[in-house]
Amino acid sequence: MKILTVAIPCYNSAEYMGKCIESLLPGGEDIEILVIDDGSAKDNTLEIARKYEAENPGIVRAIHQENKGHGGAVNTGIAEATGLYFKVVDSDDWVEPKALLKIIKRLKSLEERETPVDMLLANFCYDKQGAWRKNYMQFRHAFPQNRIISWDDMGHLKQTQYILMHNIIYRHDILLKCGLKLPEHTFYVDNIFAFQPLPYCEKFYYMDVNLYHYFIGREDQSVNEKVMLGRIDQQIRVNKIMIDVFTRQNWSGLDKNVRKYMMIYLNKIMTVTSAILLVGGTSEDYAKKCDLWSYLKSSNEKLYYRLRMSFLGVMMNLPTKLGRRTTVRAYKIVRKFIHFN
Repeated sequence: MKILTVAIPCYNSAEYMGKCIESLLPGGEDIEILVIDDGSAKDNTLEIARKYEAENPGIVRAIHQENKGHGGAVNTGIAEATGLYFKVVDSDDWVEPKALLKIIKRLKSLEERETPVDMLLANFCYDKQGAWRKNYMQFRHAFPQNRIISWDDMGHLKQTQYILMHNIIYRHDILLKCGLKLPEHTFYVDNIFAFQPLPYCEKFYYMDVNLYHYFIGREDQSVNEKVMLGRIDQQIRVNKIMIDVFTRQNWSGLDKNVRKYMMIYLNKIMTVTSAILLVGGTSEDYAKKCDLWSYLKSSNEKLYYRLRMSFLGVMMNLPTKLGRRTTVRAYKIVRKFIHFN
């Protein structure tokens, strides 16, 4: 059995998918690379996927499906995976081969000692095109290194620190156990991927290696600010699904830190959605922001007041136009230094 399955959702990705696949190939026979062509119609994505499959039998597998969006491609990857662990790498991103090999070696060692983990975390880089400085998201001050840890061992994450799809490797069984099914034809579902399985994770492992390069800079990219504004209804949909996941969760018997972290994560996503809507600046955008917070209140009033009274909640709901302009300025300053879109 393969130690790791990596799913690469591809949609008209011919221009850059090769770099992504090549960065994973050093994993050799220990890795399964699922190149999922999500109904590409404008280029030869499927042809490239099949070429890599032919050149790397038993390692690369090309899968073609009708267009279902990023979430639908990840769902297919989860369903088709045969590896003990599972990771998603977007087709315009790539990994550091040396870091990948270290992680594979550690996962194999954990399995051989019969001490499997539910999630392995590494570092990632916001690799913004043209930026003079690369912003590495590292967690060495938040998580103990190179040993199995639990929620009790998790340290404090800064407001600018995220655990995202980019630095997560799940044990495949966890994704099946939590029943993860991402919405189709919807962007920004990576937030659900990094959120819903958490209550099912008990054992973690953090390696202080820079694994993932999260490329930012294409004008058509989903995290481009203008594109996000055009797709804001999809971001809102993801945000509401996360509220529903949190509200439906039975917290009985779970470590209190699971709930605490998920609340912090949800607070950050509420902030991102609200900030983008405030940047939009129209009366319709403002109404959507108010509706999102009203949805939270009607779904989970206790959670609403916890988030609304937090620093981020206060910043996203400052009264008057001056308050909203202050929030937008703060968002742009953070965006300039972190390069998250």
